[in-house]
Amino acid sequence: MPVLEAKNITKIYGDNRGTMQVKALDKFSISIEEGEFVGVMGPSGSGKTTLLNILATIDTPSTGELLISEINPAKLREKEVAFFRRKQLGFIFQDFNLLDSLSIEENIILPLVLDKVGVKEIEKRVQDIAEVLNIKDILLKRPYEVSGGQQQRAACARALIHNPSIILADEPTGNLDSKASQDVMEALRNLNEQKKATIMMVTHDPFTASFCQRIVMIKDGKYFLEIVNGGKRQVFFKEIIDSLSLIGGRTTDNYSIQGGNIGGNYNDLK
Repeated sequence: MPVLEAKNITKIYGDNRGTMQVKALDKFSISIEEGEFVGVMGPSGSGKTTLLNILATIDTPSTGELLISEINPAKLREKEVAFFRRKQLGFIFQDFNLLDSLSIEENIILPLVLDKVGVKEIEKRVQDIAEVLNIKDILLKRPYEVSGGQQQRAACARALIHNPSIILADEPTGNLDSKASQDVMEALRNLNEQKKATIMMVTHDPFTASFCQRIVMIKDGKYFLEIVNGGKRQVFFKEIIDSLSLIGGRTTDNYSIQGGNIGGNYNDLK
């Protein structure tokens, strides 16, 4: 069974009288298997944010069904949904969302503290995940004492440390320069490959998207097309650019394939 399966999700915003209604999603379906790293892309207003909010159980679909680890969050009570979200989902935000009053380590272990995990188990997990993400040397520092890329890698650690079923990442490189973007995406790829983390990422950046195993394109709230990474990132990157040009997404307006970048450098594609 897939870790996440959204079936014919439709989301309509508007009043009960049927006037001024907007269909943000229109029978959209997506399925993500355990250990996959999937990207969702599309132009502004395509429905990406609405989709992410529904998958995050922050919003509910008007029609259709969402299953995460074979559970339909819409059938849970409010308190059960909050517990389900904390146990089953990990979140990575564009703005890091780290607490400056806590050290990097304390930020990372927050989900475990909330779940009253034992001290020895917490220490083991934080050292293990910090090694994978190459942040062991900053664990005792405060977020404002480290770079944006390091903060985002710490946020990645926090998202995974409680072993969620799936990590939902919202424009994780949106506030980073090209070097930090590459570092964060390599960190996410390491989580996927070494920890078998299941990740779904919303992004507008072709370079960032090229780290995924496959990309689902959405347009006007509907599934548009899907492309799969065949193993060569340069080829996959070019396919992403070509697909975005079809869908009307952001492509070469800010990007030069000969060395310019949105979130990374074409010459760094490996």
